[in-house]
Amino acid sequence: MRSIVNIDFLIIGQGLAGSLLAWELIRRGCSVLVLDHGTENASQVAAGLINPITGMRLVKSTEVDELLPVAKQCYAQLAQCFGQVFYHERMMLRLLSQPADERQALKRLSDPAYQPYLGKLYHEQPHTFLEQKQTGYLLTRNLLSCMRDYFSARNSYHKADFNCAELLFKPILRWQHIAPARIIFCDGHYASQSPWFSWLPFQLAKGEILTMEHLSPIPQTLLNYGNWLIPTGQQQFRIGATFDTQTINTHPSQAAKHTLINALTQVKPEFAQARCLSHQANIRPCTRDKQPFLGFHPRFQQLAIFNGFGAKGSLQIPWYSQQFANALRHNTPIPADIQRYYATHFPS
Repeated sequence: MRSIVNIDFLIIGQGLAGSLLAWELIRRGCSVLVLDHGTENASQVAAGLINPITGMRLVKSTEVDELLPVAKQCYAQLAQCFGQVFYHERMMLRLLSQPADERQALKRLSDPAYQPYLGKLYHEQPHTFLEQKQTGYLLTRNLLSCMRDYFSARNSYHKADFNCAELLFKPILRWQHIAPARIIFCDGHYASQSPWFSWLPFQLAKGEILTMEHLSPIPQTLLNYGNWLIPTGQQQFRIGATFDTQTINTHPSQAAKHTLINALTQVKPEFAQARCLSHQANIRPCTRDKQPFLGFHPRFQQLAIFNGFGAKGSLQIPWYSQQFANALRHNTPIPADIQRYYATHFPS
């Protein structure tokens, strides 16, 4: 029989949330084990897009003035640690398809709070675009691969499925031969099926992304036209993403592929001959109130969740992982605490 191994934290899931939280906890001197099933997750498929100004009304993302500097600093530190660049800052051109869009853009351009993130109007007949600044994309697959190697080298990574039936609470919290002080679920959409956290109001959404190749060199700027285009090489780019809240699976669909290609060629007809290299699908762990889920189970305080970042994970997770690591270590306040749902789901 294997001897019991005591650790501070068992983290379930090695997506971006689990990886960056584990990184922060290790930096604070904690003993951590990251458990992951090893198959493709939403973070690996995701575009890793960071866009401070979003939506039809060109609104600043919540707390972006605080989140963005932390994200940039985090990815710069990781680049220095691993000797490769993961975050690529690129200007974005945002399509203004209606006269009302252009009026809204001019309104934002006159607002000092938006000036760090917006440039000028750019006319390319028959379209008008708005330049957006401090936008970019994270190479999530590369980053997660480096972090998995880092955890493995520290004996802090284990490839295995987490079977809920194997979790024991008495006489001590234990999963197989691991006895953690706490277990933190960073397992993306799987948390919606969890026996402990399925009560949280997730809003899962299937997203599909295409990787394309063009015969000629393409501009090295991001393009936002309702969907997005991210150049990943001189002649390669990714387009996406669909947002399907009805068909929740990880199977690529021909309908989504057609929708994505058709939307692109409506704006950029020159890409009609581009060749599709790969087609990926996965499930975003979005939430109904658009806030992530952080905190402890109301009845099993040894169990915690760090999840629900949806499509804004690349921007949000660095700051939230720092805050949650501090809360786990020093009992500081938890942002986006799931206590906001205690009263409705666990009345006293």
